[in-house]
Amino acid sequence: MIFDKETAKQTAEVLLQINAIKLQPNDPFTWASGWKSPIYCDNRIVLSFPPIRNYIRETIAKHIESHYGKVDVIAGVATGAIGIGILVAEYLGLPFIYVRPEAKSHGRQNQIEGFVESGQNVVVVEDLISTGKSSLNAVKALKEANVNVKGMVAIFSYGFEVAKNNFEAANVDLHTLSNYENLLEQALDTKYITAKEQEVLALWNANPSEWNAI
Repeated sequence: MIFDKETAKQTAEVLLQINAIKLQPNDPFTWASGWKSPIYCDNRIVLSFPPIRNYIRETIAKHIESHYGKVDVIAGVATGAIGIGILVAEYLGLPFIYVRPEAKSHGRQNQIEGFVESGQNVVVVEDLISTGKSSLNAVKALKEANVNVKGMVAIFSYGFEVAKNNFEAANVDLHTLSNYENLLEQALDTKYITAKEQEVLALWNANPSEWNAI
């Protein structure tokens, strides 16, 4: 769920500008899963562009303040959201922690890095939502540490139905600055893609595992 339409369109535009998101319906990428995809998203590129980095940081922070109220700690999901999570925590003047995919096998064997107390209110920051599996794994670890996860904010979501179902099943409130639907609208409005390419891109989103480039 996006926070609002204006934010979704503006965020899509800045991500396209710096090639954090690339749309190539005629020359698709291959994901690690083996899926053919006309889109590739790497929001870590945001960190290399200070004006856009600041826009993302402040927009996420302000939405956290307005939507979630009192928050004690910001948590980032390793590794992609560590950088932006730290920036959001700094902007809000809050402690920061991050969550690994699994506990380390050595040392203190932490899965959660940083200091958080039982009962504290935490908002999770994520860079990208695909199926939601890794993001919800981080939420699970936080809940097992007896903290109150108020919700999650991500920069972008592919808008897959499976992600929606996974977050609903886990009862986790998710908001994103932008999503695939608004990305396609903005890309068409700015002539980044043609109407025909938009149709191809929409077909992929409806059934990504079975999609073949046209």
